[in-house]
Amino acid sequence: MAYPKEFRYTKEHEWISAKGDTATIGITEYAQHELGDVVFVELPTKGAKIAAGNVFGTIESVKAVSEIYAPVSGEVLEANLALTSAPEIVNSDPHSAAWLIKIKLDNPAEAAALMDAAAYQAFIAEKEASA
Repeated sequence: MAYPKEFRYTKEHEWISAKGDTATIGITEYAQHELGDVVFVELPTKGAKIAAGNVFGTIESVKAVSEIYAPVSGEVLEANLALTSAPEIVNSDPHSAAWLIKIKLDNPAEAAALMDAAAYQAFIAEKEASA
């Protein structure tokens, strides 16, 4: 899987695409593969405050319910409501159509501190090698 170079990534397998003081957040191809078939997504509402490292939603698959962690802090501008009626989009297009939330960043520098695509791929390779 080619991970978009312009995204930043977390060890919890979330991605963020930041432009100025706004950002889009989702889960990675690796995360959706590990989850299996996604059947439900719970996301925060517009105006909700999220804090880096804290849970902001959940994804339920046929295997388990997983928490989604905020890679950065900010205020939710929009949640991807298409996932409410079609959660399987997470499996088919995790890096584009299945974005989870859009936020106004409290501190744009938080995103820059996350892993780039090469570091994230190395992290996954190391994780798989030790499994």
